[in-house]
Parts: sequence; C-alpha cells; structure tokens
Amino acid sequence: MKNEYELFLNILEEGTSPYHVIDFTERCLEQKGFEKLSMTDEWKTEFEKNYYVEAYGTTVIAFRIPKKENMVPKKERKDPVIRLMASHTDFPNLRIKSNPDLRDKVYGKINTEVYGGAIHYTWLDRPLAVSGRISLRSKDAFAPEIKFYDSKRPLFIVPSLAIHMDRETNKGKSFNLQTQLVPIGSASDNSEGFIEFLAKELKVKKEDVLSFELGLYEAGEPKMVGMQEDMLSAARIDNISSVSASLEAILRKEKAKSLEVSAFFDHEEIGSETKQGAKSHLLADVLEKIYTSLGFTKDEYNRAVYGGMALSVDVAHAYHPNFSEKADLTNQPMMGKGFAIKEASSQSYTTDSEAIAILKSICDEKKISYQTYANRSDIPGGRTLGSFVSSQLPMKTVDMGVPILSMHSARELMGAKDYIYIREAMTAFLNA
Repeated sequence: MKNEYELFLNILEEGTSPYHVIDFTERCLEQKGFEKLSMTDEWKTEFEKNYYVEAYGTTVIAFRIPKKENMVPKKERKDPVIRLMASHTDFPNLRIKSNPDLRDKVYGKINTEVYGGAIHYTWLDRPLAVSGRISLRSKDAFAPEIKFYDSKRPLFIVPSLAIHMDRETNKGKSFNLQTQLVPIGSASDNSEGFIEFLAKELKVKKEDVLSFELGLYEAGEPKMVGMQEDMLSAARIDNISSVSASLEAILRKEKAKSLEVSAFFDHEEIGSETKQGAKSHLLADVLEKIYTSLGFTKDEYNRAVYGGMALSVDVAHAYHPNFSEKADLTNQPMMGKGFAIKEASSQSYTTDSEAIAILKSICDEKKISYQTYANRSDIPGGRTLGSFVSSQLPMKTVDMGVPILSMHSARELMGAKDYIYIREAMTAFLNA
C-alpha cells in the first residue's frame, strides 16, 4: 500500500512549513526535468518543454507546454487549451513573533500568534516542533542569506490547565490567545533565548539573525488508522493532500495535450490577498508571459484563457457521524467513498453545472469515485482558491477536494482511498 501513497506521505512529513512544501515540490519538478524560470528575466521558452516559477519562497507555478497547435482554441476543438490545477501550501498553526522570548519565573515561553482558522484547543498538550525560513545578514543588504529550518524535534508545548483548577473545562472553553495559548520551551532558570538557540542551531552569530518566518507544527508522524487501516491521521492534510495529487498529476509520463499548469499558492488560510496568493496577478502574469515568450498575440492569449478550464483543489467537509446535524440534508460525502465536488450558489465554490458535467464525464469513463458536497443552508462555509483564480482568469472552474474530518485541527483525518481517487481524477482531467 505504501507505494501508492509514497509521495503523499513523504510531503506530509517533510512539508512542515510552506517553505518546506515548496522546497519538496521544486526538488520533484527538477528531478523530472522542469527548468526553473524567474519573473524578472526575459523568457525563451520552447514548445513541448516543462518549466516552473517560484515566487517568494512559498508559491510555485509549474507548467508543461504542448505542441504549438494545441495552445490556441479552434472551432473544431472542444477540450480546454489551458488546463489549470490550483492548490495551497499553507495551513493553520502558531506563528512565532519577533522578539519572541517571554519569562515567567523558571519558565521560558515564546510569543506566538494564531495563523489562519486553527482549532485552538487541539494545540494543547502536543509536542510542537518549529520550522520555516530564517533571513541572515550577508555582505549585500539586498540579498540576505536565506536558510530553511526544521527543528525535527519538539521544542515547545502548550500545557492545558488541570480540571481541578477549572471544573467547567469540559463544558467548552475559549482561550485568550495572547496569554493562555502560549507555548513553553523550558523549565530552567538559565535557559537561553530563542534567537540565541537559533544562532547555535545554524552555527551563526546571534546578531546575524535578522528576521524569520517560523511556525510551530504537531510533531507526530502520519499514521494509517482503523481496524482495516483505511483512514489516514496526519497534520496538514489540508491542503497538502491537494498539493501532492496536483504534483503527481503534472509529473506523469503522458505528453501534454494542452498547456498544463499546476499552481501551488501560499496564504489561502488568511484570504489569499498577498503578492504570492491566489488573489494576486501572479498566475495571470505567468500565463501571459508564457504566451508572449512563444510569440502569441494578446488576442490569442485571451482566447486561450476563455477556452481554458481550472480545478480548484482544496479539502471538503466529510459527514461527521457524531455531529450529523451539521451536514447538508442530501449532500453528505463520506470518507473513503471518493473525492468531493463542491457546490455553492453564492459562488464561494465557483463550480457550475457545465464544469461539473465535464468532470463527472471524465471520471465516469475512468470509473473514478466522486461525491458531491454543499454547505447546510444555515451554516455558510469558507471560500477557496477557485473564486479568486476564476476572477483573474475567467474560465470554467470546478471546486473539489478530499473529504476530511477534524479540518483545521493540529491533526486531521481522511479516508486513505480518497487520495487515490483525487489523484486519478486530476490525472484523467489532464489526459482527457
């Protein structure tokens, strides 16, 4: 079984920050011959070649260029000339602030803030490791030395309060995020500060650690669970499951029939309104740069966009057997029964009936299992990448994802087979 899930399990373990997710993704792309480009350079791309662009350390856009005749729509051609897949590299966690050291008697603590819509209590009493990016002093002020860091071992823990001191704790509890959800890193009077610790880890001077973007993560390994080992328990299933499936699809052996694009965006969990988020101009600029570098006109590029199709790939809510009242009356995806196609009349999921029909037809032909998801009418859900991508690039779009439980917990749960289903669906979408 492990061979079927090898890349997914590897990226779950290695992708402990968005920087590490992208580092893993870049290594996979380069091993398959994808050439790295820069947005600040003039491009000299070629037909039937593969490339990728990395932006700000946490976003990658990879693409495979087909034959010239497959880049622009023709009247006799019905399939999309741009086939786009979008997923995100970030996940809710605790992020470490600048000047992070806190001291309370013998205890050394660290100042953090919550990133994204985390379920706060799930971060209690769990061993927490640290990973992310550190910027170091260099000889050129405009080119600081960048180091990726992963402690690989638990450095912190947020201890809960004993029930003897809070008899109401089992009735539900909220936390003061500044004073009560604070990780402890030592119980020694003479413990060093966090920056000093980092400097020793990196073998640099303390004063050369200029800045960092570091987060805490649940230090446990992914585990197959259940009497038939048919479920996967892991941190960061949202949205590394989609990143992994998208990566495997674009790395397949079959030749590209259209311009294939796999976009791995940062900052979805905080709204995507950043320079490397899905709401930026980045993806549209990359696509236009591809067409310009190959000698196509602006009109040909625009026609290709309108003749394209996108998959917005993010997890969905699985039916919860302990909270059945939270599910829609008729759209209740189960773990292990197929990926979910997500619909909302508000267009928070941008799927429309034509796009659904296309994806269902492709999956039916390949006998790939799928389900449908809709929010309860009295419980509005969140937005995905799809609405942002399709507003920048007006093309048919389907929102889809693996149905999971414990979404935004420090550790999440999915049906193991659903990863296979969504990977097969994305691969079939590219091959159709």
